[in-house]
Amino acid sequence: MNKSKKRKNQWSNELNDIIRGASGGFLFGIPLLYTMEVWWIGSSTKPAQMSIAIITTFIVVFLLTRTEGFRKTKDIRWRDAAIDTVEAIAIGIVCAAVILFLLREITPETPLQEALGKIIFEGLPFALGVALASGFLSGDRYQSSDSDSEPMINPTLADIGATLIGAMIIAFNIAPTDEIPMLAAAISPPWQLAIIAASLLISYGIVFAADFTSQAKRQQQRGIFQRPLSETVMAYLVSLVASAFMLFFFHKLSFDDPWSVWLGYTLVLGLPATVGGAAGRLAV
Repeated sequence: MNKSKKRKNQWSNELNDIIRGASGGFLFGIPLLYTMEVWWIGSSTKPAQMSIAIITTFIVVFLLTRTEGFRKTKDIRWRDAAIDTVEAIAIGIVCAAVILFLLREITPETPLQEALGKIIFEGLPFALGVALASGFLSGDRYQSSDSDSEPMINPTLADIGATLIGAMIIAFNIAPTDEIPMLAAAISPPWQLAIIAASLLISYGIVFAADFTSQAKRQQQRGIFQRPLSETVMAYLVSLVASAFMLFFFHKLSFDDPWSVWLGYTLVLGLPATVGGAAGRLAV
């Protein structure tokens, strides 16, 4: 029984570490997923160049793993650090591949070498974020506040404001680019639903599952939209509003455009904006 419980705890800790690493990867690497120059580089990269990129990234991630890493415990032994480096790169590549597939930048018809090039060159920056996961965001507004004496509306307003700021920062950098119309044109309604689901899942993982801050206190706070699911949905809607505003601000959308165009553009930009909004909530 003790062995079974210990094994269960080990798997639970490992899953928590993977979620934390993936969350760090999204925080660091999501903007590059919306950069067509990286797609082009990946599409034209030869196998030898891919190997050099992987080896170089391995060295950098290994050094970061020795100092930061994505686990709560530090890797003291070189062997452990090397194993975690391989895992960090694998997490980064898988996360990048999933998002590229959701955005239809990679499809079953994409040539294998082109697909591998895109996944590797998008996944390696993700791996850096995985290696830096534990050092990303450690601030917590709950450490210095008394939730029992705090008015119920304050946490909600703080989360909305932080989400809006984080989403605006990310959306501001991506909204003016041509990648949004390109991606939106290739995404059909079923894939839009998949993007919505992925945005909500990533946001929830970063804030409530990655253990960047005091999650227990965050989950126990009281107020409007102050439960994990309701807060995640609320934050996503705020991120969508920020995305639509930035697209309108940079003349990518106008009132003459049909609602389907507004929806498609907003959902595509809403994915990275939601990641920024989650980072904003953790930073306050």
